[in-house]
Amino acid sequence: MFERIVDALRRLNRLIALIVGVVLALTVLFILADITLRQFGRSFGGSDEISGYVMAVVASWGLPFALLELAHVRIDLLRLRLATTGRSVLDILAISTTAAVTSVVAWQAWPVLEKTLDRGSRANTPLETPLWIPQAIWFSGWVWFALVSTILLFCAIGLLARRRMASFERSFGTAAEVEA
Repeated sequence: MFERIVDALRRLNRLIALIVGVVLALTVLFILADITLRQFGRSFGGSDEISGYVMAVVASWGLPFALLELAHVRIDLLRLRLATTGRSVLDILAISTTAAVTSVVAWQAWPVLEKTLDRGSRANTPLETPLWIPQAIWFSGWVWFALVSTILLFCAIGLLARRRMASFERSFGTAAEVEA
């Protein structure tokens, strides 16, 4: 059951990563077109503003994908020297810390969006973008990351409780170990 949940989250986040990647590629094309137009005295305008919004969105929505693909940086100097039980303890510590931190970030991100909504804030730029739009997408990415990491924590605990060490290691170990 826990393996199916992790696999479903992995598939869903791969789709999200694909969508985010397409948005990033389109942003790059937009910036390149804007730079090219500047050579002829024209410009779309706002490429710097839009690219900043896209980078925030890419980060918040891309982090859960990296978590599920074991792509987050982990310093394994100690972990690799431990037996299976010690590695499992460190893996649980890593996923629980991730779940806690992402939950706090998502919780603290809400007041930013709430204040923007209350004030009807707009960007102080020629585009005058209603800031709730990029902030809502950014905030929802953090909420998704917090949700995914919390679900993964429960799955990790469930796999350990059922002594499914191979599945646990595949889903919560390090990428180098999974590839080996």
